[in-house]
Amino acid sequence: MKTLWLMFIVVLPLTAREPLAQRIAHTDPAKYQRAKRVHQGAGQMDLMVLLDGHALDTNLYFLHRGVLEPQSGIGHHFHNQCEEMFVILDGEAQFTIDGRTSVLKGPAGALCRMGHSHAIYNATDKPIEWMNINVSAMKDTYDAFDLGDDRRGAPLDPIPVFMTLRLDRALLRPINRMSGGKGTVQYRRALQPSVFTSPWAYVDHLVLPPGTSTGPHLHREVAEFYYVMSGQGAVTAAAEGGGSEVAPIRSGDAIPIQLNEAHAFENTGSEPLEFMIVGVSRDSSKRIDSVDVPNVPY
Repeated sequence: MKTLWLMFIVVLPLTAREPLAQRIAHTDPAKYQRAKRVHQGAGQMDLMVLLDGHALDTNLYFLHRGVLEPQSGIGHHFHNQCEEMFVILDGEAQFTIDGRTSVLKGPAGALCRMGHSHAIYNATDKPIEWMNINVSAMKDTYDAFDLGDDRRGAPLDPIPVFMTLRLDRALLRPINRMSGGKGTVQYRRALQPSVFTSPWAYVDHLVLPPGTSTGPHLHREVAEFYYVMSGQGAVTAAAEGGGSEVAPIRSGDAIPIQLNEAHAFENTGSEPLEFMIVGVSRDSSKRIDSVDVPNVPY
């Protein structure tokens, strides 16, 4: 299984310097690959690599997207050189951190910090839409130590005793003309820099109602990816000294944004455009900045 897992990580081509439309990754169940007993877990899952370690200038190692089959999971294992977070977009799953297990209902996730262990198990009779985000302490560095525990039948804590991610629209707050954009959007920093020990800086939750947008801005200290949870729209991006590019985006897309790359998003559909945003800093100091650049056309 270790060989298969590493295969998922290294097979994608370099994408960081490709045109914007070509480096946007699209979730495609037809491209999922079957993986059995991942980290000695139960059953099987189907997944693909959306972004690999070359997708961002900073230390993102991968973004995986797939389906966790019924009575299946990822076995209990440690990470000492990276931080990882399993996220479910629907249903419910049993999340384990450091041997303690609780049920979370999607969309939600649980962070495994460096030096800690985690697992996930789908005890239901329905498949769960799943993703996995990994950020390494050093560029292109990954590790895992399996514990041989599939967590089937694990005792459940009614309240999690570990840090969780909640992507609940009810928690969002309105922001008018975000970075000089149009209309009022809904935004929340779902995970703050203080919860991470690696260069992972934050996880944001953003919803753009129809007809709204975020204005062009850039980050000199943080590279990001935007994962489209629902809806459709357009992204505009421009590297320093270069012209701007526009590309359509839809549910299931992952859009990498590099250091110093101006970017803006617009909802061009009739339904809310919803994002999960992951920021990865240059280093573990997790410096965070945002610079509006209104002279970039969008």
